[in-house]
Amino acid sequence: MSEGISHIGIDASKSVLAVAVLAGDGRLAEFSMPNEVGAIKRMVKRVKREASGEAVFCYEAGATGYVLQRRIEALGCRCLVVAPSLIPVKPGHRIKTDRRDARKLVELLRAGLLTAVRPPSEKEESARDLVRCREDVLEDLSRCRHRLVKMLLRRGLVYRDGQAWTLRHRTWLRALRFEEPTDQVVLEDYKLALEQMEQRLKALDQELEALSQSEPYRPWMGVLGCYRGVSTVTAMTILTELHGIERFTSARQLMAYLGLVPSEYSSGDKVARGHITKAGNAHVRRVLVEAAHHYRHAPSVGRTLASRRQGQPSWAIAQADKAQHRLHLRYRRLLLRGKPYGKIIVAIARELVGFLWATLQQQSTSQRKAA
Repeated sequence: MSEGISHIGIDASKSVLAVAVLAGDGRLAEFSMPNEVGAIKRMVKRVKREASGEAVFCYEAGATGYVLQRRIEALGCRCLVVAPSLIPVKPGHRIKTDRRDARKLVELLRAGLLTAVRPPSEKEESARDLVRCREDVLEDLSRCRHRLVKMLLRRGLVYRDGQAWTLRHRTWLRALRFEEPTDQVVLEDYKLALEQMEQRLKALDQELEALSQSEPYRPWMGVLGCYRGVSTVTAMTILTELHGIERFTSARQLMAYLGLVPSEYSSGDKVARGHITKAGNAHVRRVLVEAAHHYRHAPSVGRTLASRRQGQPSWAIAQADKAQHRLHLRYRRLLLRGKPYGKIIVAIARELVGFLWATLQQQSTSQRKAA
């Protein structure tokens, strides 16, 4: 990097920012400051005034989000948000403080050893939070169901007349009565919590459906919906978490980003591969693994999938059909080889990523040509 550039590393927490400034001539200054708008403005103006050239900031992606990056860039300076998992770590270091972390960041920034992530815009972050909110409510709904079922199990009541949470099961729940008044209070409270979660989930599903049919998501939703197992929730999770397929130059790069590639511990002539890395975005990885389960069935186009394909480009439908046949054949072959079901599904999810990447890339190309 140019010697005239000043580099600034920030270790950000909820209330305090630890700052390390490495000037172009090699001088290092360290200080702490409150994580407040006014303090950030004063710090950035001071750094710009004292810097001999450009001032470049960086901090780790984390719970503080991207607000700090937006505030710094609004003041005319460049700010990188760094991937924490890709920061080099020295095995011998056993002391970790905010001050040391800030100094480490600025030294690695100047050496060019940090990997920046692509921050979402405010609109992209809002859409992503809606998808994650729905995911949280779905998890809370599952917990509410478990609490109710376990409470009944402790009273010796088990539903044995079919699948749980069907209409018949809910009729059975409504008919339950306990002789002990306290037990009845607990039962009614659990049922009320369950109803509230179901209403919240329904409302969020409606909001997510409306968002998916608005710009800029509608054309992307159309081509992704051509794939079996890729519903509104799955497609919106992919779009909002990746926020731009252009940054992935190959399908392998996207597979690695989603943590669906095998880990490897090789040395010399020995090659040892293990479980998938599970690095990167766990939200997309989860929905893709769920979608992969659909490909254990023979290729077909049901009523729901056919309705999603109406009005979509022929090339997208052709790619989705190709994926359906190839992934089911892959599933059968791995099953006949005696592979565990879990490994088979992960392998299917990894190949599905390749098809989705190709479809999103072609859709991106089509939109650029149309513009």
